[in-house]
Amino acid sequence: MDRLPHTGVSTTSPSDLSPSRAPLTTVAVVGLGTMGTGIAETLARAGREVIGIDIDESACRRAVTAIEVATARAVHRERISERERAGILDRFRISTDLRAAADAELVIEVVPEDYDTKHEVFAELDTVVSPSAIIATGTNALSVTRLAAESAHPERVLGLHFFNPAPAMKLVEIVSSVLTAPAAVEAVTALARDLGKEPVALGDRPGFVADGLLFGYLNQAAAMYEAKYAAREDIDAAMKLGCGLPMGPLALLDLIGVDTARTVLEAMYAASGDRLHAPAPILGQLAQAGLTGRKAGRGFYTYEAPGSGTIVPDAATAEVGHSTEGARPVRAVGVAGSGTMASGIAEVFAKAGLEVVLAGRTLEKAAAAKARIGKSLQRSVSKGRMTERAREQTLARITPADALDAFADVDLAVEAVAEDLVVKQELFRVLDKVCKPGAVLATTTSSLPVVACARVTSRPQDVVGLHFFNPAPAMKLVEVVHTVLTADDVRATAHAVCAAVRKHPVDCGDRAGFIVNALLFPYLNNAVKMVQEHYATPDAIDAAMKLGGGYPMGPFELLDVVGLDVSLAIEQVLHREFREPGLAPAPLLEHLVAAGCLGRKTGRGFREYAKA
Repeated sequence: MDRLPHTGVSTTSPSDLSPSRAPLTTVAVVGLGTMGTGIAETLARAGREVIGIDIDESACRRAVTAIEVATARAVHRERISERERAGILDRFRISTDLRAAADAELVIEVVPEDYDTKHEVFAELDTVVSPSAIIATGTNALSVTRLAAESAHPERVLGLHFFNPAPAMKLVEIVSSVLTAPAAVEAVTALARDLGKEPVALGDRPGFVADGLLFGYLNQAAAMYEAKYAAREDIDAAMKLGCGLPMGPLALLDLIGVDTARTVLEAMYAASGDRLHAPAPILGQLAQAGLTGRKAGRGFYTYEAPGSGTIVPDAATAEVGHSTEGARPVRAVGVAGSGTMASGIAEVFAKAGLEVVLAGRTLEKAAAAKARIGKSLQRSVSKGRMTERAREQTLARITPADALDAFADVDLAVEAVAEDLVVKQELFRVLDKVCKPGAVLATTTSSLPVVACARVTSRPQDVVGLHFFNPAPAMKLVEVVHTVLTADDVRATAHAVCAAVRKHPVDCGDRAGFIVNALLFPYLNNAVKMVQEHYATPDAIDAAMKLGGGYPMGPFELLDVVGLDVSLAIEQVLHREFREPGLAPAPLLEHLVAAGCLGRKTGRGFREYAKA
């Protein structure tokens, strides 16, 4: 590579790093894998002179090709001009010699997550770059402090963690050790903002914020699949449809790399001792077999080719147990309850053409629930989603009632009352008496054992869980929960009903949290622990998960919407069932609930809200 001209970098000591220093204009990126190449492209697009360095010549060539393809695509989509593309390509140079970084004001190391490899790179950089140059590690699992402490100039070492794909993802985590000079942090923070990124300043701990929360969740999803609790497709669909995530956890593990995920988790477990971060055995098994995800062409899923994102059917595809063979006919449905969830479920069934009996504790409550459905349908009419005639026909299918006796002729009875086992069990005793033989009895519980409702009836084989998500008319997901006693034709009936009402069923066994809550609430609890330990603020954590993980809401936004009391109750159920110390509710959450700070509904939770 032609050596770039010297850019005027000071040769004074690192203590002379100043917030007033000129912007970082020449940056070396060491390691040109997917992440390194993405960072290089991002820098070149922002007008920086970029030196891409990799010991592998083919990696250098792939990086050039990748940036050529990406910028050509940007021209085609009219996001940049041909002239701008030419400038980006001209600003990116490659080398296989680390000495090419000599004139860089900032060096970003993105080599594999191995301490010895990184230490070797840092030691050589100490002999190559100016003492005033900043050296950043892209690690997300190893100790920034350890790398800094063993550097000749620890003041200039920090962590700079981009997210994949680097050109698109907005978050950059800037990680300081106790040795890092504030001026270095300020200079890199200014650079991140100039790149159009949102920098979040953090201390040094494995995983930082985004990966610290994300990888625990991914690990639990892998363990859930390994235990054969649910099919991989159902786990992924549940988290996408139930939480609005851009990817399911197992598909995301394949994208990240199973081996990379295992390395990150090992570092997190070594630091925390939390068994929730102890890598699931299946991650080690897949990694040792070379089944590391998309890059290998096979991981949790099988792909069309190495590097491809196109999933192809394989032997595990048949795992998804959504058979409707032998399903019982369902023409009339009874919905017990008059709250938001009950009325939403009744609306779903009525819109699908089923006759619905909506039973409340009083006829007035049932009528009010029907009126709520009428308003919901009217909004659909005003938005052009249904006609006025269809609205009238839908409402005509709903019959309010004040007693469960009205369920005598229904084919499916759905309980949607308060999340209290005693209340639900009493209701199932009544349903057992009033419903005809062969009727399917379903509970919408989100955290209580379905079998506990089944056992109080004389027909436990007819009982199943149908966990709709709120708001039921809009949310596509339904968790179909079978107990050890549920008959196969009842399970098939549940799936057939979901298909009839245009919902996406995921199949799972009867254990606390089912799929979504069992994966979601430990993640939320870990976020609370981060705040409790003063590692990061709710604002920083919410920003990290939205910008770095693509989550529609940050964990604290979501906790305040769900309700801190509801969240605490679910976490207590998970802790009682699995007996994992890491699932114990964070004391901070318990204290807020005890103080009556329950989230949006009380005007104060992790944040304060204006009263309506």
